[in-house]
Amino acid sequence: MSPVKAFPVAEMSPKTGSFARALAASGAGPVHDSSYYAKCMMGGILSCGLTHTAMVPLDIVKCRMQTNPEVYKGLIQGFGEMTKSGNAAMTVGWLPTLIGYSAQGLCKFGFYEMGKDFYSSLVGPEIARDYKSLVFAAASASAEFVADMALCPMEAVKVRMQTSLPEANFPTEFGPALARIRAEEGTAGLFKGLAPLWGRQIPYTVVKFVAFERVVEAFYKNIFTEPKASYSKGTQLGVTFASGYVAGVFCAIISHPADTIVSKLNNSDTATIGGIVNDMGIVALATKGLAARILMIGTLTGLQWWIYDTFKSAVGLQTSGGK
Repeated sequence: MSPVKAFPVAEMSPKTGSFARALAASGAGPVHDSSYYAKCMMGGILSCGLTHTAMVPLDIVKCRMQTNPEVYKGLIQGFGEMTKSGNAAMTVGWLPTLIGYSAQGLCKFGFYEMGKDFYSSLVGPEIARDYKSLVFAAASASAEFVADMALCPMEAVKVRMQTSLPEANFPTEFGPALARIRAEEGTAGLFKGLAPLWGRQIPYTVVKFVAFERVVEAFYKNIFTEPKASYSKGTQLGVTFASGYVAGVFCAIISHPADTIVSKLNNSDTATIGGIVNDMGIVALATKGLAARILMIGTLTGLQWWIYDTFKSAVGLQTSGGK
C-alpha cells in the first residue's frame, strides 16, 4: 500500500488542481486534494502563530541572554530584570511574531503535507514505505526553505525590537521599527539573517517532523496498541502533545547555535557570522540560553502539534500517526 494512502484521501474531481493531478498521474494512487492542503495550511497558521506569540515573554529573555549576557545572566534573573521596565516590556515584538510565524506555519505545515505526497509519488510506494523517514525529511526541509523566506523579515524586526539596548533608542512599536530598519538598511536589512535562519530552522524542522512522526508511531506501536479509532480524541491528542514535546527537546538542542547567531546578527548592524563564532566560542554558542530554549521549544512544539491535530480533527481529518 502506498504511504500516501495512510492519510485521509479525496477522490479526484474535475476541480482538482494540477499539482494533485500530476501526482495521480505518477502512479502513486489517490492523493490529497486542494481542500486538504488548505485545511493543513490553516492549521499551521493557528499552530505556529498562536504558540510563538504566547511564548513572547520567554523569547525576549532568551534573546537577551544571547545578546546581552552581562545583564541577563539566567532565566529567572532575566525575567526579574525584564519586569523592572513594566508589564509592557513582556510583550515587545508580539505583532511581528504573530505575523511572521503565522506565515511560516502556513508554509511549514501546508507544504510539508504536499511534500510527503510529492516525494512519495516521486520515488514510488515501496521505496516511500521502506525509507519513510527520508520522505519526511525531504518534505520538511523543502517546506521550511520556503517558510523561512516568509518569516525572515518579521523575525528581523522582532529580534531588533526585543534586544536593542536602551541607548540605541530603537522603536518598540512594530510600524516605527519596520520603518527604521528599511530607512537605515533597506529591504536587504530585513533578509540579512536568512542564511543563518535556514541554518537554524531547516535542521530544526527536519528533526521536528521526523522525530514527531517516529515518536507518535512508537506510541501507537508499543503503548497504545489497539486500533487508533478505538481511543478517544482526548487520548489521541495527548499522544500528539507528548510526541511533539519529545521532538521539541531534540529540536532545541540541534538548532540552538544557529538561533544564537540569528539573535546576534539582528541585534547589530555590523555583526558577522564569523565574528560571532570567534567572540563567543563554540561552547557558549551552543549552551548560552539553551535551558530557556529547551523549555520554550519543547512546550511550543508539543502545543503546535496539539493545536494542529485539534484543528484537523475539528474539520473532519484524522489526527497524526497510528492506524
